[in-house]
Amino acid sequence: MSPHRQLQRRLGAIDATAIGLGSMLGAGVFVVFAPAASLAGNYLILAVLLAGAVAYCNAVASAELAATYPASGGTYVYGRKRLGEWPGFLAGWGFVTGKTASCAAMALTFGHYVAPSYAVPIAIAAVIALTVVNLFGITRTAFLTKILLGIVVATLAFVGAAAVMGPHPAGTGAGPATAGGPGGVLPAAGLMFFAFAGYARIATLGEEVKDPARTIPRAILGALAGAFAIYLAMAVLLLNHLPDGQLAASTAPLLDAVVNSRLGAGAPLVQAGAAAACLGALLALITGIGRTALAMARERDLPGPLARVGGKHTVPYVAELTVAAAVVLLLLTTDVMTVVGFSSFGVLIYYAVANAAAYTLEAHPAHAPRWLNVVGFFSCLLLAFTLPAVSVLGMAAVLAAGAAGRFLVLRLRR
Repeated sequence: MSPHRQLQRRLGAIDATAIGLGSMLGAGVFVVFAPAASLAGNYLILAVLLAGAVAYCNAVASAELAATYPASGGTYVYGRKRLGEWPGFLAGWGFVTGKTASCAAMALTFGHYVAPSYAVPIAIAAVIALTVVNLFGITRTAFLTKILLGIVVATLAFVGAAAVMGPHPAGTGAGPATAGGPGGVLPAAGLMFFAFAGYARIATLGEEVKDPARTIPRAILGALAGAFAIYLAMAVLLLNHLPDGQLAASTAPLLDAVVNSRLGAGAPLVQAGAAAACLGALLALITGIGRTALAMARERDLPGPLARVGGKHTVPYVAELTVAAAVVLLLLTTDVMTVVGFSSFGVLIYYAVANAAAYTLEAHPAHAPRWLNVVGFFSCLLLAFTLPAVSVLGMAAVLAAGAAGRFLVLRLRR
């Protein structure tokens, strides 16, 4: 079980696309439309389009880099290779810490859907079960992801049918007054962006994808196109079906869409679909964090044992188990939903580094000109610094703590 053992290339294009799409169609698709509508109101469609444009900039940057550097770790690796050790470290550290908190929140959301009175024990059980699946190899992860993704897509199709069939309270003037407006489009776009930015999970698996130069770009762009189409369709249908104020105030907008339709008896199906979405996104998150931790340990930016790869399924078992332990610890000791807020800032810094790294590449395909990297870089920073101050300050403190720790370790090694 050498710590330098390589992972095996076992994922095809369908597997990689499913993992990316499963990440983007997580619990977010079941809840994000309400807070976004409360900010943007009738301009919700514009917020989705803007988020999709920023996501496209980041996706093509990630696709170019992943094809050039098909190794585990995603933007951590790209930042180190193209910009230097420190930008790579900040991207990797922000991803590992922020997404670990996101894992805890996703697991807790699943617990609340299944049995609110026992949410924490159920969340812990979900983390343990999915970690076991990951330890049986990336092909098992992809197989389970495709099953969960199928359930989620079927649920969303059912919600869409309910919204089309009506009746449509939006046309009756029912519900609270219209919320939001054009001034809320930018922060609403920030929320929407986080909901379907899971294509990074494909890049973090670069070492396990067959023919990565061709497969990874296709999987990233295919997953993004599918997620964008679904989010845009859902936004259009919800705005047409529910009064704006009711949509903005809802805690479960897709569930409300079904309840307020002729298919109201199918509400439990939506709850089951939301639970499956939580599990699918959580599975992809744990996988992506483990691979990034593996890459950072290989470069000695995290403890060396995290780089161990072993077993007949060639998985980074120490990193996977450590991530699971950290998530369980968060579930047992913190208010997860307040901790997770800072991860949004970290994700945008992560993609800003990806755009900056892609800008330095010598060749760019026609669908991803170099100027798009500039747009993506500044768009990420713009969205990052329009987040609530507590999110910005929280993640800034985490990044600073990580940088200080790395600085001290480097000094001691010298």
